[in-house]
Amino acid sequence: MQARRIARELALLSLSQMPSKPERLNAQSLQDIVVAAVRTLASEARDTLETASAELQRSNSQLLDSETRASSPEAAKEMLKESIRLTQEAINRLGHTLEIPEFLQLSNQKDVRNYALEILGRFQTDRATVDAVLNQSLVDWQLNRLAGIDRDLLRIAVVEMMFLGTAPEVAINEAVELAKRYSEEDGHRFINGVLRRAYEQIKGGVQASASQS
Repeated sequence: MQARRIARELALLSLSQMPSKPERLNAQSLQDIVVAAVRTLASEARDTLETASAELQRSNSQLLDSETRASSPEAAKEMLKESIRLTQEAINRLGHTLEIPEFLQLSNQKDVRNYALEILGRFQTDRATVDAVLNQSLVDWQLNRLAGIDRDLLRIAVVEMMFLGTAPEVAINEAVELAKRYSEEDGHRFINGVLRRAYEQIKGGVQASASQS
């Protein structure tokens, strides 16, 4: 179970950077997967810090303006709070990066690599089917408009439920736990709702109809 949890997390973090061609994907080592995951986390941390810096600068400008004009500093305070929140989020991303080597040491690394590649490979093979299920499960949303981490979380859970024999409650619960680590504050509730609707679609035969279309 530990190996699969780590593999699932690595698959989530590396999905957007791994090659789509089967022969290239199968040639990836565990180190390649880890490097891709670390790059994803570092990129997200960098983007978040840039946004936090912009918010801090706006807050500073608002505060300076409030010293010479009668405008309320409330907007500046909100910007400052958002900057602090974003900075904490970036620190958490970097913290997760540092945890990866320790997790790998505590698991069967061959099993981690094999299951991560199984998830990634099956997604590349059946991407159209997986995305069809998710598009039918989203309410007032489009898959391509979701945050990348949420989109990939949903995809991995559907792959596990549809193709890898993972019990639906396990796939959903694991996705929710990952959402608590990597998604927005209430992201795990969104992920839970979408995946429960996705499971209903799968039970209703979406897999068969999507594969035949």
